[in-house]
Amino acid sequence: MKLLVLRFSSIGDIVLTSPVLRCVKQQLKEAEVHFATKSAFADLVRYNPHVSKVHELGDDLGALIAQLRAERFDAVIDLHNNLRTAQVKRALGAPSHSFPKLNIEKWLLVNFKMDRLPRIHIVDRYMSTVAHLGVRNDGMGLDLFIPPEREVPISALPATHQSGYAALAIGAAHATKRLAQHRLIELARLIEGPTVVIGGKEDREVARAIGDAVGGRVYDAAGRYDILGSASLIKQARSVVTHDSGAMHIAAAFGKPVVSVWGSTVPGFGMGPYIPQHPERAHIAEVKGLSCRPCSKIGFDRCPKGHFRCMEQQDLHRIAELAKP
Repeated sequence: MKLLVLRFSSIGDIVLTSPVLRCVKQQLKEAEVHFATKSAFADLVRYNPHVSKVHELGDDLGALIAQLRAERFDAVIDLHNNLRTAQVKRALGAPSHSFPKLNIEKWLLVNFKMDRLPRIHIVDRYMSTVAHLGVRNDGMGLDLFIPPEREVPISALPATHQSGYAALAIGAAHATKRLAQHRLIELARLIEGPTVVIGGKEDREVARAIGDAVGGRVYDAAGRYDILGSASLIKQARSVVTHDSGAMHIAAAFGKPVVSVWGSTVPGFGMGPYIPQHPERAHIAEVKGLSCRPCSKIGFDRCPKGHFRCMEQQDLHRIAELAKP
């Protein structure tokens, strides 16, 4: 059987597909698994031993479709379920299964605070797409594979950080999913011991402000490394503090003690840190009792209410305490 798995973006969502890839390959020994994703995220699956071939989406969906047609897939597993993956499925004409996005239930929770969401993690919703093949969740959590040459060696860090550090991942796709700069500085001051700040190029200004405020105990790695390089710093950390972001799922893939900080979104959407082998390592930090949460299923550029209590009222002392090794 030749299977195509579709998930075009983003970092965390792609890492969350890894149990499907592993379980299909290990439980259907003869299956050949291909994966289609955006070029920017291809490294997240490129080195996965359960994937035979990665197909990259650039600017031309038609070019990708032509490439996929030539493969003559027996089935398509759609773990994105949007308009573009619908185009791909129509063009290929192979039997397909898509995961339930629960958009109506999410809309009801965001707009009317009516919680009709099932208590099921998105990993199990992804797994439902291969249940008809007899594939079951093995309970072994997430995977992320980094070849040695793509890892950041511990020797590249300051000597003060080579015996262990906490990782503070400051990025997230939307502002209402991130602590404001002044709160991140306060949190970095509270985290004990050496700390590595992880983020993308867009996080450099905030990371620099954290380093300037806290001093040499903080190593600023924001924007220095690619996806896998930053992931390797998370892999080597003693503990990880992160927002509801791709970094949270990367930390979970490596079984790290992770403190995830939630603002405009909620774990009830089914995308909390997934470490089924060690659930005690997955910590949630959120301000409960706010009538405005969740205000979005993905986040906003600014707080719709103007007060941003979901982040301004976070218990930073508790977060720092949970981050202790």
